[in-house]
Order: sequence, then structure tokens, then C-alpha cells
Amino acid sequence: MSLQKEENTLCFFINGKKVTENHADPETMLLSFLREKLRLTGTKYGCGGGGCGACTVMVSRFQPATKTITHYSANACLLPLCQLHGAAVTTVEGIGSSKTRIHPVQERIAKAHGSQCGFCTPGMVMSMYTLLRNKLQPSMDDITQALAGNLCRCTGYRPIVDGCRTFCQETNCCQANGVGNCCLSGEVNTEEPEQPQLFDKNDFLPLDPTQELIFPPELILMAETASPQTLTFQGERMTWMSPASLEELVQMKTSNPKAPLVMGNTNIGPDIKFKGVLHPLIISPTQVKELFEVTQTPQGVWVGAGCSLSEVQSLLEKLVIQFSEEKTELFKALIHQLRNLGSQQIRNVASLGGNIMSAYPNSDLNPVLAAGSCKVSVISNAGRREVPLNQDFFVSFGKTILKPEEIAVAVFIPFSRKGEFVRAFRQAPRKESSFATVTTGMRVFFSEGSRVVQDVSIYYGGMGPTTVSAAKTCAALINRPWDDENLSRAYDILLDELALPPSAPGGKVDFRRSLTLSFLFKFNLEVLQKLREMSLCLQNVIIDELPNKMQIHPLPKEIQPSLQEFQHVSNNQSNLDPVGRPIMHRSAISHATGEAVYCDDIPKTDGELFLAPVTSSRAHAKIVGLDVSEALQLPGVVDVITAEDIPGKKVRPFGGYTEELLDPLQVSCIGQLLCAVVADTRAHAKRGASAVKISYEDLPEPVFTVEEAIEKLSFFEPRRVLEKGNVTEAFKSVDRVYEGEIRLGGQEHFYMETQSVLVVPVSEEKEFNIYISTQAPSFCQEAVAETLNIPSNRVTCHVRRIGGAFGGKVTKTAILASITAVAALKTSQAVRCILDRGDDMLISGARHPVLGKYKVGFMNDGRILAADVQYYANAGNTVDESVLVAEKIVLHMDNAYNIPNLRGRAAACRTNLPSNTAFRGFGVPQSIMVVENMLNDVAMVLGRPADQIREINMYKGQSVTHYKFEFCPENLLRCWDECKLKSDYSARCKTVDQFNQQNRWKKRGISIIPIKYGIAFTDSFLNQAAALVHIYKDGSVLVTHGGTEMGQGIHTKMQQVASRELHIPPSKIYISDTSTNTVPNTCPSAASFGTDANGMAVKNACQILYQRLEPIRQKNPKGSWESWVNAAFFEKMSLSATGFYRGPDLYIDWDKMEGEPYAYFTFGACCSEVELDCLTGDYRTVRTDIVVDIGRSVNPSVDIGQIEGAFMQGLGLYTLEELKFSPSGLLYTRGPSQYKIPAVCDVPLQFNVYLLPDTYNPHAIYSSKGIGEPVLFLGSSVFFAIKDAVAAARSESGLVGPFSLDSPATPERACLACASPFTQKIPASKPGSFKPWALNI
Repeated sequence: MSLQKEENTLCFFINGKKVTENHADPETMLLSFLREKLRLTGTKYGCGGGGCGACTVMVSRFQPATKTITHYSANACLLPLCQLHGAAVTTVEGIGSSKTRIHPVQERIAKAHGSQCGFCTPGMVMSMYTLLRNKLQPSMDDITQALAGNLCRCTGYRPIVDGCRTFCQETNCCQANGVGNCCLSGEVNTEEPEQPQLFDKNDFLPLDPTQELIFPPELILMAETASPQTLTFQGERMTWMSPASLEELVQMKTSNPKAPLVMGNTNIGPDIKFKGVLHPLIISPTQVKELFEVTQTPQGVWVGAGCSLSEVQSLLEKLVIQFSEEKTELFKALIHQLRNLGSQQIRNVASLGGNIMSAYPNSDLNPVLAAGSCKVSVISNAGRREVPLNQDFFVSFGKTILKPEEIAVAVFIPFSRKGEFVRAFRQAPRKESSFATVTTGMRVFFSEGSRVVQDVSIYYGGMGPTTVSAAKTCAALINRPWDDENLSRAYDILLDELALPPSAPGGKVDFRRSLTLSFLFKFNLEVLQKLREMSLCLQNVIIDELPNKMQIHPLPKEIQPSLQEFQHVSNNQSNLDPVGRPIMHRSAISHATGEAVYCDDIPKTDGELFLAPVTSSRAHAKIVGLDVSEALQLPGVVDVITAEDIPGKKVRPFGGYTEELLDPLQVSCIGQLLCAVVADTRAHAKRGASAVKISYEDLPEPVFTVEEAIEKLSFFEPRRVLEKGNVTEAFKSVDRVYEGEIRLGGQEHFYMETQSVLVVPVSEEKEFNIYISTQAPSFCQEAVAETLNIPSNRVTCHVRRIGGAFGGKVTKTAILASITAVAALKTSQAVRCILDRGDDMLISGARHPVLGKYKVGFMNDGRILAADVQYYANAGNTVDESVLVAEKIVLHMDNAYNIPNLRGRAAACRTNLPSNTAFRGFGVPQSIMVVENMLNDVAMVLGRPADQIREINMYKGQSVTHYKFEFCPENLLRCWDECKLKSDYSARCKTVDQFNQQNRWKKRGISIIPIKYGIAFTDSFLNQAAALVHIYKDGSVLVTHGGTEMGQGIHTKMQQVASRELHIPPSKIYISDTSTNTVPNTCPSAASFGTDANGMAVKNACQILYQRLEPIRQKNPKGSWESWVNAAFFEKMSLSATGFYRGPDLYIDWDKMEGEPYAYFTFGACCSEVELDCLTGDYRTVRTDIVVDIGRSVNPSVDIGQIEGAFMQGLGLYTLEELKFSPSGLLYTRGPSQYKIPAVCDVPLQFNVYLLPDTYNPHAIYSSKGIGEPVLFLGSSVFFAIKDAVAAARSESGLVGPFSLDSPATPERACLACASPFTQKIPASKPGSFKPWALNI
């Protein structure tokens, strides 16, 4: 049929206001429409692929058939504008604002301290808000399900969950709100002073459903009266048609068999966005009512293929209640898969038919549907037919047996029969919101009173390009009894039948093969259990009892109330003095209402352009051609910026090396910046960048791994060495020597706000305003000035707030700012550059992967007398901060241990991967991990508990580090003892042993780990800070300082400092932004030193002003602050002051191997316990207790938030997050669908934080301590707890002693290390005989 139909007007509502769009473009998603067209910037861009939840909105629709209104959460980044006809959308701005009233959800997340950088907060708010619109009193399970699709990189989730928990019906327990001891624990000492709380739930507004926005009556009228009509929307490159009837749909599909059908856009959308797929026509059958019909028959239920997965889940849950247990086996298996398939936002829009027809090889539903003998009803011009969902249905990757013109209308899901059991299993890199590694659906049918198999069906996903049937395995089981002998044979047949080549796409080949066996074994155990339950223990059925030890129960998942203990401020502290009190982040309410402005939220200026970088697609090559002609001809493209356009320095110097801004000659990694396209819109710039043609000539032998770098002596100099004692001699006098190694993977920063910069030229004298998301405004200012060849006084960098940084917004940010500034200079227009998540991950580098090798000499009593440790860090293609990272690695290698003879060597290896950079902890998490693994090995060699070996070797009394720095470890030992006490460590070790004796396939592990972390910059000049404080005539105060606010609460703390020093309430003090024209020559906000340095500078400025007002106060001691300020003005006193702090004079002499590189140490200890499923490697952190010495906290709520957030980031580093590179050096993991950071499902079920009481620190402001980085390493307690559980599993197979477990301890590594009988069946592939799918970095 002809596509040249008249266009329709799109009509929908946003936040109660009608929106009509005459020329809706099918390529426009709701997110860009909200942000760019309507200027509703509260909804954030986080990933663009529905994987992070930052863009969550609520969609409401009227259902004429039932006369009800449905509300569901959805990702605005995947929601096509054209799909919203007749819908009402609610964004974070629509539910409340500081100008009107804030909504209870917004208030509670803010006041419970659930917001740090604030970038993810609007999405969290909208997920929770939608839940409350559907269920006024949700359960904790409802809350964790609702938040499962929302990622946060700052908080560690605990405070978000605590804020949301206050809406639960379970909140009557005093523990539910972060209060101290529970009344139920029986341990409350009534004489003890009451524990201070982080927040008081009595302060909260009640939830009043009558105050919500009503559904627009106009849309109800429209839905009830308008007869369905075909909708057509024509865009720049694409047409969107929504047929009004099934007949019309069939006709459209017949004429356009290649046009995809789009329901939820969760499959086609990412293909268009990330793979550049272009569909001239899209058919959206959302108006075709037959696709949404549900029909019950005596045999089962027909479910419309258009039903969303959430609707299918809810339907099946109702049917499970309605029908007897034996009829709903298949329904329950499908519900099990649906609960973990994608996120709530994805399930709300993705359709059942779309999920089946996309035919993903690792589909969660298809193996279960196939095993359950489901079928699909399809229609075309040729009529209707029913197609069984079986091994013939899935033809090849993403392809089914259906003809292009056929449409799936409904799916038949049969009832199960008596004696029939259906089970579904899945294993994924993360427990929720994650594509599965392997999935399976299994069904077995026994005739009554028998254990002989009548019928069996087993399907797997993730074991080939399609869903595969284990037909030979099934054939070997049919007509035979279900017993050990037959199953034993079945495992061997299955292993042969589902062979994966060692270089199979997706990698993890041994693990995937092992899972197929483990799942069949789990099915076996469940079937045996069921057979026994059905009391089929007739003489000839089942004789042997299944021992309890063999049973498998799911891992625990109930989140328990947690404790956060901190000290009251002293009784004599003034009520006006906010220091030491748990004050809410000063921007938390703005975060929660979406009013907080980030770089990309700044309104567009007239004529503003967008810049998209062009990056290298080769790792090691010469550039022989750069053709931009095609790009320049595309609509909207204005110019292409190359190295020739740079008027000033074309390189950035760092650490004795230089990095090209844009390299036109040679590339040394995939993702290197080559040129940039400037266009009128983001979409046009991206298309222009794709059209730039680059010709390469490959250079020989690229270097990717540290082993290759060592072999080729490819290092960034200098390499660093520290040594104390005589290591070589000491090895001769020890009882035992052990050598080992551990490999640590890298870690992507995954700040929620990607790299963002806006450069605005001022019309005269080459002046530029730069609005940028950076930790180092002065560094960016200097880079831009040198690049443009203008003085720094013409460049002003403004940083209002950053949506997370973690070290990743310093060096690469300056380069991106410089390139964007060149574009602004050349075009004389404002230019904006906001990296897509994939480009950001490709370009910006990550934490350094490290290979640590050690040789350790120790006595039989556990004393370590000698250790020689070598560290090799994979630096990537440029030096960046890698040599400094190597330095910090050797400086921290002693951790908490006094090893008399210790040598550490660290090298930054130069490779052809994207350059790695600073990341929270700056080498320390890698450094100490190697040493703690070494101690663990010593404990295993000696057969003793690891905590004893740690204790024996700890620093005690006045101590000296390996670089001859004196310190007192008293608080380190206090943290350790307190942690053992608070966590009830000894008793729990016994409970863990007991659990392990009672369970064969699940094991528990427990571990306790200390940390000693040096605070401040070793390069002394970086420790200085300045501040500027103005007092205005009305008594209000404006504070500016050199620190940037990135979620760590520095502005909040500076407000507290100014409040104390000026003796005025915080409400009179305002902090606007950090800018280089108010405070010059600032140092980066990094090294956990931001508050220490800037706090002292603000204190200095405020003290100067307060002293200046002293004569005025003496004249009028009873006057108000305002009267004093006013009098000072009339007496011609300056009401402005600059504060300055020199910072400590720190140094390290590498030749003498001595120095004072740190101002002081932050100490801590952490105990974690995990429960591990040995068959799949899946685990849960059951409980974590952290004790930290942070002196006197300036703000306990902010500091506890930093502790929890750092711990969760560490948990990600050591157990979850994997960067994968192809054999040619391409980063595979370029978004949240491939790269998994911790989500709500990864939070320890009980998560307790204790600030060590009665401690002081003379070296920092108000006796506090830096806390941003130290606790990240304590996430390794989860790694070592997993290793402890794995050791228990190995002992069941007769394996004892040290074993290798690299970091992260992913389910794959943990499962294979457990060495179960199933993993041992997998034949090893010979290294070198195949090309692996991914490099082992």
C-alpha cells in the first residue's frame, strides 16, 4: 500500500497539559522530546538503551473495555513519541516541585539521604511514584522489584530503600527507619543514651492519593468516542504507521514484509540507536485489539501477542491462584522467568510476541514455552495457522520459521497435567535486569503412580545461535525410570549434544557447558522432591530418601533493616552549629524534583551546535586517508574539526609524555579521537560522524595484555620500587615459601552523567565560558587556553554540579573540552558535546587492570617475615595518570601489616587499549587486594583461619611504614576489634561451618578485612586550596571555593563550616557554582582531600570576616547579624574575604625510598558473609558490618553515604564488573546491557555501618578525616567471603590448600573454582588451539 498518506496530529498529555505535535518524527524518543522541545530536563539521559532507569517516567492510559486507568513506569529513552497518542505522561516535574509542593516520594528519598550526585534520583522517584499509584501500601518485595531497573553509582542503595521503606505496611518496626537497636532484639539498655538517627520519619508528609494529578478527561472521551483510525507519522528518514484493525495490519505487512512491528521498542529501538539499522517504515499495531485478547480454553490459555510481559505475569499469577497446583506448573515456571526478565520498565512495554519473535539465543521465555509445548497463532493474507514452538521454530540467530509477512497474533500456554513437572532456570551476570548467560525450560511427565518417564522436553537458551532442544538427552530418558543411573547417562549425552566451540560468541564456554549440567541436576533434585511430596513412595517408585544436605533452596533475598551508628554532637554544642549533625545534602530536594541543573540541562542558545567525536576503529595502525566529504553533505552538518584547526598546542603534556588531542597520522587504540563533526542537532552530528571515512594501514603486533607488554618491555617510565629490610636474605631463614599471583580486572567509572561540556564564545576578545562536568576546572581552563592559544584569563570554567565522577572526569574531560572549544572558535557558535554512554565507555578509560605476582616467606606460627610483590598495571595507549597510580600501588602495599622484609615493584604497561585513568582509590584497591590474597594463601597453606594470620601480622604500637613514615595504628586495631564484636564474628564463623556441613550445593563464607588508607596528594602543591566569601548588606552570604560538587556533599559541608565560623544558620549561606573566575588555580577534587583542603580555606575566609566584624559586635553586642553587617558597610569595612590553605608539605624520595607522602591515615575494617550456590556461582551478601575511623564526622549522613557507596563500588569491582575486549582490542562492554554495575539486588541483605566513636584527627578540619576512597577496598571482604565459600565447596571434592580465584569473582569464576562434579566433566580446551572470544586482560 502507498505510504504517502496524509499525516496525523499526535495528541497526548504531559503533566496534565495537552501536547499536539503536527510533524512527529518516528525517530524521536520521548526523552529527547521532553528535554529538548519542552525543556523538562528532570528526566535524565543515562544510557539511551533502557538499562539504567535515569529516564523513567509514568505512562497512563484509559482502557475503554474495562473503564479503568492503567499506570506503568517506562524508559523515556526507548519510548517513541509516535506511540504516545492518547496517553498521559507524568515526569518528575509533574508530581511536585519546590515552587509548589514536593511529593512525599521526593521528600522521603531526599531526607533519607538517598541522593548524592542526584543524577539517578528523578528516575528512582518516578519508579517509586508509579508503584504507589498502583499500590498504596507496597511490600518490600514490591519496592525492590520497582527499583530493580534503576541504577545508582553513588549511594549503595541502602538509603534509597530506607526512604521508600517508609511507605511499606511493615514500617511499624522501629528498625525500619535506620533507628538504632530494635525493640525486638532484647538487647536495649534503657540507661544508654538514645542512638542518634539519620532521619526522623515523623517529619515526613503523609501520602495523600487525593492530591495526585487526575487523568485528563479529554483522553477518556477520546478513547471512548473516537473510532479507531490509521495513524501515519512521517519523519526525516522514517514513516510510522499504526493500523486501526487486524485486516489493515495484515494488508500493511503483506505490502511491506520487511517493515518491523514495534510494540515496546525494546528490541528495534536499541538496534536503530546502537547498530545504525534504518527501517524506512515501522508498523505499530498497538490499536489492533485482537493482539491484546486473552481467551481461556479447557486445555489452557491463549494470550494476545501484544500483551506486555508485565500483563502476562499478572495474568499468570491470577491463574495460579484460580487453578489447582498440578494445572499451573508451566505458568509458575514462566512467572519465575518473568520476574527476572529485564526491569519493571522494560516488562511494562515489551510484548510477549516481540520477545518470542526476536528469537534471542539467550531468551528467558522461549526455552520454557518450547519445553511446555506452547504454540503461536499466526495470520497473513493466506489465512491463519498455528505453529508449534519447538526446535523447528527457531531457525537461526534472531530468525524464526515464520514467513516475513506473517504476524503472531496470540500464544497458547497449556495447562499442565497430573504427574507433569515444569521448571525454569536462568543464570545471569547480575541477579536482576540482566541478559541471561544460560536459560532453560524443562518438563517431565510421569504416568500416575510410576516414576517411568512418559514424556520429557528440555530446551536451553545461551547455548548456540538459537534456542536449542536437548532432543538426544530427552530420548535417553523417555520410557526409563527417573533414577541416578539414567540421569548419570543423561549428563554425558547432554554434554556431547550441547557442545560449544571454545571461541563461541559471548565467551564463558566452560561455564555455559557446566550450567547445562547443573540445571539438569537441579531439575532432577526438584523432581525427586516433588515425586516424594506426592507420596508416590510406593514400593516400586522411590525407595531412597533425598538427604536434606542435597536439597537446594533459593538464596535468601529479604532485605533486613540496617544500623548506622554515629556519635551525638557534644551537649555543649550550640543548636545553631550544624557541624557533626546528619544534615541533608543541600541539593537533595532539587535532585528529587528534577530542578537540579546539570551541564546538559542548560538551555540551548540560539544557533548552538552539537559536536560528535570520530574515533579510531583500529588498535595499532597508520591513517592513510581521512575523507570527510560525505559527512559534510549530510543534512545539518556544519563542519568537521581536525587537528589542522587547532590554533595552539595540539598535544596535552602529562608525566613527561604527551597525548595528541586529535591524531591525524597514527592510532594506538580503538576509540582514539581522530576528528569531530559539528552539526545543528545531536542526531545530525552522530550521523555525520558515522559518515567520515577513514582508511588505515595496520601496523604489526599490537600489545594488549600485560604479559605481551612485559615480553616487549613496553612500559611507561619510571617504574617504581620500595623496599625495607633484606628480602633476599629473609627468604633463607623462613619455615616456608609460597609463590602465587592474582589478576584484577579493570572497572568502568559508570558515572550516571556522561562526559558533558558546553563552550559558549563571548562576542569579544576571544573570551569563552565553559560549562563542564569536571573535577578539575582549572586543569580544563588551562587546557582550553593552551589549545586556543589565548591567555587563561579569557577562559572561565563553571561547574555547578557533576552527575558522578569517581576520578574519570579530569584528563579526558580536558581533552574533550579543548576539542569542543576549537569547534566553538571556528564556528563562532556555542558548541555542546555530550558523549553517548557507548562512546564515553570507549573513549574515557577505566580503572587499571593489574597482574600481581608474589613470593612470601613465613613461619609455621603464621608470622610473615618476607614478601616480594610485583605489580603490572595495564595503562593503555597513553600515560595519563598511570605512573602516579603505580606509585600509589607500592606506597600502600603494606596495608595493615608490619612485614619486616618487604619489596614492592610496580610498572605501568604501555598497551594498545584505551588509556586507563584515575578511579576512586587510585591503585590502592588493586595494591592491597594482591597483598590480602597473599595473606589468604598463607592461611590456606597453614590450614589456619585467615583472620588469625591477619591479626598476627598487623602493625602494633608506634609503627613505621616501609617508606619510613611513623604512625600510630591504635585506631586500626580498634576498628578491627570493634568490627569483630559488632559482627559477632566468632559465633558466625561456627554457624557458617555448621551451615556448610548441612548443605552440599550451597555454601557460606565469611571474611574480615582491614584497611589503612593514606589521605592527601603526595605531590604537595595539589594540597592547597582557596575560597572567596562575600557578605551582602542583607546579611546573606555567598561562598565559593575550589572544590567541585559531584555527590560527595562538599558544598553541604562547606555550608556547615561557614555556618559555624560566622555563627549564622546555614539558611543564610548560599553556594552557587565552582568557577575559575572566583577562585583561581584550584586543585582537582580528588584523593579524598576536598573537604580537608577547601574546608580549611572557607574556615580561614570566614574567620577573617568574623574578626573584621568584632569592633561592630562590641559596640552592639545584642544586635542581630543583619544589623552588624549593615553597620560594617556604613563604616566602609570590606565584607569580602579570600581564604587560603597551604596544605601539608608531603613528599616521597624514590631514590632513598622514604618520605611523608600522606597527611594521615583513615582506618577501617569490614566483615561480610555470603551464601553461594555452588552449581551456578550465584551468591548473595547476607550481611556486611563496616567500622570506620573518620575522626569526628563533619556530617554523619554524608559520610555514611560515602562509606556505603564506596563499599558497593568495591563490591562491583571485586565480584561483578567485567570489561571485555575483543581479540582486536575493541571494548565489547559499552553500556549497561553488557556491563553490570551493582543494582538493588546486590546490596547486602543486612548492611551495618558504625563510625568509630571517641576519635580525633589533629591533621584535618574539625578533627574529621577524608572518607571518599578508603572504604572502596573493603568491598573485597565479599570477594574473600566468596573465596571462603568456594574453599568449603572444594573440600567436598577433596581439594584443599591455596587455589586461584581472579577478581572479579563473577558467578562464572566462582562456579568453576568450586570444582563440582559437573564442572569437572567439562573437557578443557587447549590454550593456543583456538582464538578466544575475549582477551584475558
